[in-house]
Amino acid sequence: MQAPPRPLWRYRLIGRVLRILTRTYSRLILEGAELLPSGASIICFSHQNWADPFFVISALPAAPRTHFFGPEQSDMSRGVRNRLMRWGGVAVPYRPGGRGLLAATRRVEDLLAAGDFVAIAGEGRIHSGESVILPLLEGPAYMALRSGVPLVPVAVNGTSWLGFRRRVRVRIGRPIMPVGETPRRPRAETVQALSAEARASLLLLVADFPDPPRSRWIGGRLTELFNDWPEGARPPVPPRGKAPGADT
Repeated sequence: MQAPPRPLWRYRLIGRVLRILTRTYSRLILEGAELLPSGASIICFSHQNWADPFFVISALPAAPRTHFFGPEQSDMSRGVRNRLMRWGGVAVPYRPGGRGLLAATRRVEDLLAAGDFVAIAGEGRIHSGESVILPLLEGPAYMALRSGVPLVPVAVNGTSWLGFRRRVRVRIGRPIMPVGETPRRPRAETVQALSAEARASLLLLVADFPDPPRSRWIGGRLTELFNDWPEGARPPVPPRGKAPGADT
């Protein structure tokens, strides 16, 4: 399932192409770049659209490399996006139902040991609402604690509806350092506490971004092109700052 390491030129080529595409179609704005660690980190980013990873990799520096935990796919040789990620070596996939998670976790540890970034959509799914952050899965906090690297909250705003020259903001939050000695098997309460801290940081980062109007024509179709809504269709935007099913 895991592809062998890819040469650096492939990663750089993908990065250049994505930077050209995203910055041509959108007005990509990066905030908080000075907060980004220079070495191995877990990047926990908010997730509204299938294109979010493209904006993340376009906004982050070319070095160190950025790899994405996922997607959850049974066959990475199918589909243009899957083949592109596999060719460039930017994905750490696992199979549906959690199969292959052990191998994926080991791959993440190897990448972090090499000084790379590993980016994870902490919510585990897309959501509607620019100021919404769903409760985070435990994966980002667990991997940061297990490897003893910073957990960096990164908010991606403006992708709820893509549109030509619309603003997309990638805002980097202050890194959260694991406290004390990092165990190989972090305690559940420690993972939950770090997850809650990361979510609180993300909520602050997205709080001021307005919900854009629905895109028309090409923008609307592009937005929903690969979106996979668990509800079967895009849900309504909840009240600002209120996540569906959460008490925040």
